[in-house]
Amino acid sequence: MNVQQLNYVISVGEFLSFGKAATKCFVTQSTLSTMVARFEDEIGVTIFDRKTKPITITQEGKAVIKQLKVVLKELENLDEIVNDMKGEDSGTLRIGVIPTVAPFLLPLFLNDFIKRFPNIQFEISEITTEKIISELENRTIDIGILSTPLNHPDLVETALYNEPFFLYDRADSGAGKVKDISKIDIDRLWLLEEGHCMRTQVETICSLRKKRAADWNMEYKSGTVDTLMRFVRKTDGVTLLPLLATLDFMEEDRKYLKSFKTPVPVRAISLVVHQHFVKRKMLGILTKEIQGIVKPLLKGRGNVKLISPV
Repeated sequence: MNVQQLNYVISVGEFLSFGKAATKCFVTQSTLSTMVARFEDEIGVTIFDRKTKPITITQEGKAVIKQLKVVLKELENLDEIVNDMKGEDSGTLRIGVIPTVAPFLLPLFLNDFIKRFPNIQFEISEITTEKIISELENRTIDIGILSTPLNHPDLVETALYNEPFFLYDRADSGAGKVKDISKIDIDRLWLLEEGHCMRTQVETICSLRKKRAADWNMEYKSGTVDTLMRFVRKTDGVTLLPLLATLDFMEEDRKYLKSFKTPVPVRAISLVVHQHFVKRKMLGILTKEIQGIVKPLLKGRGNVKLISPV
């Protein structure tokens, strides 16, 4: 068996079509089909059921394909180790970022960062926490940027920064900036999907939400700040926003922002990798780059309290 065969099998598993897999791999369908059949003969396992339309993956085949992805990733890691020994920065770096971080953090550093490494192909995806964890486990992405702690046995977290939350209250444009979380009007509360109704002080909100007015008959959970803000503005609502999401606020929106009394609720944002991740040099560079940009924005935040995402 060879690396080509492994890629052919994985491609057929992805498309469930020998024709589409052959196109992706830049070979003829007959060549690809022959190589896949030869691989099945070598390992003594039928990976694809060719009698169905479209073809299906056998139970044994699913286990084989899952392991082949690990094998290919380890081969890629070997290349990275060799390149690192040679002092070469090359290859592909796949990064997944949660939607409540990506549009606010990435523009602060990403453009200048990728210009420093022209030989690296960066693949950036805006995906949910659950998908980041799954793809880190499957080794289909290299780094996740998300709210932690995750307490996952196979993943390693590198802390970046603690990001405080602010209250955005469209019914209160007064000069007072300090807000008691227990005084929030729960009947006007809208929340992001990720990381708010959790522990510590925000648990107060979660319990108070159960006391909404009886005529409140909709529960809307948004995964993006932009969508959330549209609802809040239209309904004169109230919500919690992470600091970076407020940096570009116009004066009209800024007057509705309130900071919380200490301890201020914060979320921890970290770089997360699989325990067998080998691009340690790049991880260190990326960590310093992000911290160098973000930490000056977080100075003077005082006593804080972490909101855990799990």
